[in-house]
Amino acid sequence: MLLIAWLTFVIHLSETLTYAIRLAGVRLGKLAVALSLSGIILLVSRTSNMIQALFLGNIIDYAREHSGYPLVEQLRVIIGASTMGTLTAILLLPSAVFLFSRIIAHLELAGSLPQMVRDSVSIRKLKNARTHLRFPRLEMLSKLRIGGIPKRLVILNCVVTAIYTIGVLAALLASALSLGHSTAASQASGLINGVATILLTVLIDPQIGLLTDKVLRGEKDVRVLNKVFGLLMVSRLLGTVLAQLLLVPAAHVIKWFVETL
Repeated sequence: MLLIAWLTFVIHLSETLTYAIRLAGVRLGKLAVALSLSGIILLVSRTSNMIQALFLGNIIDYAREHSGYPLVEQLRVIIGASTMGTLTAILLLPSAVFLFSRIIAHLELAGSLPQMVRDSVSIRKLKNARTHLRFPRLEMLSKLRIGGIPKRLVILNCVVTAIYTIGVLAALLASALSLGHSTAASQASGLINGVATILLTVLIDPQIGLLTDKVLRGEKDVRVLNKVFGLLMVSRLLGTVLAQLLLVPAAHVIKWFVETL
């Protein structure tokens, strides 16, 4: 459970910090390099997700054989780890933007990630990284008023995050509840995460991309983008909390669906 919770923490921490990478790229005017680095971070996240699923399968098998096992409570602990990962990313945002700005600059000079690691990573420089830490200030909260930002974008990001957070967990819980259709229920996770990815790609990413282009062209101030990314990170945090409420109902919906096919 500790390993699964840690992987979940890493997944949500890294995915939330991709906002910091994009913001650093916009500030430097090197968005293409930032998006490339963001893709590497997401690859780490997806790989962690695959490893997580293997261990979750073992827990589900154990829960089937031991009726008294507190499966729902354990799954809620995993969702709690996603909340902690997202919250940690929010607290690290100022430091992450600064550090990713330096990484993007070094990556552009080195030409490749392995070369950048060889040229830039050392024990001394890792120790000096502590001097670049920037802690969030309370005045940052006053800048996160939703005025001027589409409310549906924030709400939709919250809902999509909740769906993505419980996609695998609800499907596996449904497979434990429906022993006669356990395989079909477990396979529903791909469909659920697919729907969340489609919503993210079609309804959220284009709006962020349009706003980013306006900032790069000078039509909007970069502070607007700071505000949008800040609100999206908060909405992700709320989405992980919403996932706690949706876990059991979603599992029963999946169970009903596979049993009526």
